[in-house]
Amino acid sequence: MADEKDDHEPESPDIHFEPLVKLSLIEKKTMEEDEDVLLCLRAKLFRYDVDAEPKEWKERGTGDCKILKHRRTGLIRILMRRDKTLKICANHYIYPNMELKPNCDSDRAWVWSTTSDFADEEMKEEVLAIRFAKAESKPFFYCCR
Repeated sequence: MADEKDDHEPESPDIHFEPLVKLSLIEKKTMEEDEDVLLCLRAKLFRYDVDAEPKEWKERGTGDCKILKHRRTGLIRILMRRDKTLKICANHYIYPNMELKPNCDSDRAWVWSTTSDFADEEMKEEVLAIRFAKAESKPFFYCCR
C-alpha cells in the first residue's frame, strides 16, 4: 500500500480561461498633459474644519503634491492626489494675493487659504495646511508659488 502512494504523481492541473470580453486600452486624460511640473514633493495635506465642534484640522490625504504651470496660459496651480486611490485632495490655482504662512507647530509645514479649491469637484473656500516629509522641502514649496 505504501508503494501505491509513492508511485502516484501529485496532480498539477493546467487550467486556462479565455476572457469573455476583449477590452481595449483607453487613454485617460488627467488634464495635466498641457502643464509642466515645477515641483513634486511628498506631503500630507490637512483642511481646517470650521463646521466641527470644536473646530479642528482633519487629514485630507497623503501623496505627491505637484505645482503645475500651464504652457499656454502660464497659470500655476497646486494638484495633490492621494496615494493608492489617486483621488484629488487639492486642486486650485495659486494667485498673487494668496498668503502662505508658516505653521507655528512645525518647521516643515505651511498654512494658506483659498477661495476656490476643486478637490471635491465643487468650488469651495478652504483653509489648508501641508506638511512635508523633510524640513528641507519647505523652502522649495514657498519659492514655486
